[in-house]
Amino acid sequence: MFMLPFRSEIRNSPSRPTIKIFLSDESLDTRIKKHLEHFKDIEDIEIRESVEQTESTENLTIFLKDDVDISKIKQSIDSSLWWYFEEDLVDE
Repeated sequence: MFMLPFRSEIRNSPSRPTIKIFLSDESLDTRIKKHLEHFKDIEDIEIRESVEQTESTENLTIFLKDDVDISKIKQSIDSSLWWYFEEDLVDE
């Protein structure tokens, strides 16, 4: 079975919604974090331990600035990550 390089999901918390990115290769956490820091609508990105029952033990938790459309920014992040992984696969 082919494993996708990442999975992202919106988490609606009472305090503020976040986007979580689960990477199939957790050694890339820091590189992906740096890659995503160019988004002006992102306030902060943290590498966190996953408490959920997932295949990943870590995730990137993305905090957005106020009044940002979380669905649109998630689409932009997903597109950027797909581009990143396509480029990375070409380089191998």
